[in-house]
Amino acid sequence: MEDIITIIGGSGFVGTNLCKSLRNKGILFEIIDLKVSKTFPKETKIADVRDLKLLSLAITGNIIINLAAIHRDDVKDKTTYYTTNVIGAKNIIAVSKQKNIKKIIFTSSVAVYGFVTSETNEDGEISPFNEYGKTKFEAEKLFRVWNNETKNSLIIIRPTVIFGEGNRGNVFNLFNQIYNNRFIMIGNGKNKKSIAYIANVVAFIEKCLTENIDFGLYNYVDGPNINMNKFIKLIRRVIKNKKNIGIRLPYWLGLFIGYIFDFTSFIFNKKFSISSIRVKKFCSSSEFTSAKNNLEDFVAPFSLEDGIFKTLSYEFVDNNPNKEVFFTE
Repeated sequence: MEDIITIIGGSGFVGTNLCKSLRNKGILFEIIDLKVSKTFPKETKIADVRDLKLLSLAITGNIIINLAAIHRDDVKDKTTYYTTNVIGAKNIIAVSKQKNIKKIIFTSSVAVYGFVTSETNEDGEISPFNEYGKTKFEAEKLFRVWNNETKNSLIIIRPTVIFGEGNRGNVFNLFNQIYNNRFIMIGNGKNKKSIAYIANVVAFIEKCLTENIDFGLYNYVDGPNINMNKFIKLIRRVIKNKKNIGIRLPYWLGLFIGYIFDFTSFIFNKKFSISSIRVKKFCSSSEFTSAKNNLEDFVAPFSLEDGIFKTLSYEFVDNNPNKEVFFTE
């Protein structure tokens, strides 16, 4: 029997790009999500990972890729992280046992490591600073118990921040702020970031689909890690034809402004694009390394710089009015 790939959370940014690639390769898939995929409506089944009965009725594939998650950093009801990321994992495991599913690929996150001060590999200390990271790691532990009990295949992928054409997450927000002259640099810019281009992430997930291993754990990072000064200069050179960084504020002042926005958000019950946690994340290092090259014959199809150029060209040069966008962070 030919494999059918069940992609839970497949209507989102990563899922849509993955499904496009699978379709091009003639691989069968189904999407399980809370919303109908705009690109693949016929392949979509509406179900919630928090609802075991509906999830069981919806899943008909024999391999599961779990992309479902609550990952925004401004969610007020913190229990939402737990019900989606942890209860959702429990329900996926229950269905997998019921239907004897032999392989699960789970996209976790480098958020399980929390703030890191040096390059961190898969053996790094687990120290999440928010509910997203905490609940992702709780889900990982549940899937590992399933893996140990059933001896079926489990691959856990911990991606860093993902960017690419159509994504409306934090990296796009940075691009857009620079493009619209609304960006102010905070801090000395020496902190380094790990990021990942969507086409490379998709290629890696597809490689994991074909791997015949009992267990795998991989950070996903497109190296080399880049410091913020170089990153900002690269963006400004491409979309503003400028070589400098522009206005810069010291970290303490940027953080103080972030706290002011936190207070204002609390008082007026309104969300802002600036917050103390976002200032901290922007100015912190997030350097990771990956064991992805341990997978035989895997080579990322694009360099990090190529991915940045392609994304900037798509977002700020290409005038196609039918661009599909995904609000993810």
